[in-house]
Amino acid sequence: MSRNNQSSMSEFLLLGLPIRPEQQGVFFTLFLGMYLTTVLGNLLIILLIRLDSRLHTPMYFFLSHLAFSDFSLSSVTVPKMLMDMHTQQQSIPYVGCISQLYFFILFGGLDNFLLAVMAYDRYVAICHPLHYTTIMREGLRTLLVAASWIISCGSALLHTLLLVRLSFCANNVITHFFCDLTVLLKLSCSDISLNELVIFTEGGMLSFLPLAIVLGSYIRIGTIILKAPSTKRLLKAFSTCGSHLFVVSLYYGTFAGVYFLSSSWDSKDVIASVMYMVVTPMLNPFIYSLRNRDIKQALEMFVNRVNLFKWKSLNPLTAVRSTVRHMS
Repeated sequence: MSRNNQSSMSEFLLLGLPIRPEQQGVFFTLFLGMYLTTVLGNLLIILLIRLDSRLHTPMYFFLSHLAFSDFSLSSVTVPKMLMDMHTQQQSIPYVGCISQLYFFILFGGLDNFLLAVMAYDRYVAICHPLHYTTIMREGLRTLLVAASWIISCGSALLHTLLLVRLSFCANNVITHFFCDLTVLLKLSCSDISLNELVIFTEGGMLSFLPLAIVLGSYIRIGTIILKAPSTKRLLKAFSTCGSHLFVVSLYYGTFAGVYFLSSSWDSKDVIASVMYMVVTPMLNPFIYSLRNRDIKQALEMFVNRVNLFKWKSLNPLTAVRSTVRHMS
């Protein structure tokens, strides 16, 4: 396939979700509500962590980056999906498709590494509580997050560069609601053996290494707790790790269902993709906030501040008197 044939592929056609035409309006409203919940929930988590000094700890530092990554992962694909459902124009330019693929791999990989970093943080907090502040110092946590970003960016760039060198045939129909790497490779007329090799080696290593860190951290936590079991230690470990374990199970469960447990790409895989790109990022803020006393207290304080600001804006004279009384 010549380069001219490759450059003639100016756009792709996204088939979208396997939804009947008469159901488009219902699902559009549903996914729009879920996306807005994802955006507001994760941005609220970031805002609370920034504003409340009690949340300036390594665990919440990592959580703020995970919230940003979840918000970004959904924003890469969901707005385009919603626009296609609304306008019924499901085409995406070649450059737009490649850009979407890059950021999808970037934030998907970043999620993966941040979950591993948070598992290591929980391991240090429970297994080495006396040395926690020494080990998880500001320099180390910044290094861990920076390394997660750099590796994720490098991986996304590698897969994207290997893809753009390929040629595509006349078939430009993507049987998905976004530009997924595996689907794009099936549309190529070029030799994709190098792409598949990199996916299985580099991609597999960068997928299973964080998972191994997560499993190793929690196995070690379980071993330490079982050596001297007590109700207090069990409750502390559960309250500390419960939310993270649930998020890890949800993320890796849906991810494995899409890329490792399916024999062919069909509607079930598209639905599973919706789970880890729409549902999981939406649930994460609720999982971490509903089971976290610190987040609840920070949210309550934030709401009180907002209500106080509204009250002062509605009662300017009273606010001035209160300020004068405070100064005196």
